[in-house]
Amino acid sequence: MSLSKGTLYIISAPSGAGKTSLVKALTEAAQRIVVSVSHTTRKMREGEKDGVDYHFTEHDRFLSMVGEGAFLEHAKVFDNYYGTSQAHVEQQLQSGQDVILEIDWQGARQVRKVFADALSIFILPPSSHALKERLKNRGQDNDEIINRRMQDAVNEMSHYAEFDYIIVNDDFDIALQELGSIFTANQLRQLQQEQNLQNLLTELLN
Repeated sequence: MSLSKGTLYIISAPSGAGKTSLVKALTEAAQRIVVSVSHTTRKMREGEKDGVDYHFTEHDRFLSMVGEGAFLEHAKVFDNYYGTSQAHVEQQLQSGQDVILEIDWQGARQVRKVFADALSIFILPPSSHALKERLKNRGQDNDEIINRRMQDAVNEMSHYAEFDYIIVNDDFDIALQELGSIFTANQLRQLQQEQNLQNLLTELLN
């Protein structure tokens, strides 16, 4: 059985909406779904691993890669650069894996210029109050940074209409089920299944 080419998914959300936790739970439970590991110039946090959480890259090297056209998308977020390797994404898609890009709306616009058929999902918090509480409960940032993240969240959320699907992460299990249903439905499309089930279709129709 030859697997069809994978689908590229863009998943965006304001900081604190629970995107990373949802994506982690999805990929742990499903086969053929991987998360693209981004390059970043930000410092490694405690518990993170290079090549697993991010490819931690020196500032000058990152800018050199931009000049080489190595990134499918890149952006500056909170004074640090982030970018997605185009060659690596294309390699994973060709191997039949669905690839998730966890990027913001600006990165999503850049990706759509190259992958017009990418599917995009936006994750919203249940309320502004809940979002602020989640940011506070992380214990990573002071009040000034939290307020800045809240302002940026409003800007990020204002671009929800540019996405194909919207999920509200109020109840985590429900949000995870909704996220998974998008991937499952896409994998069952006729064009995907025609290639995945070549042997079965040949047998049934002869």
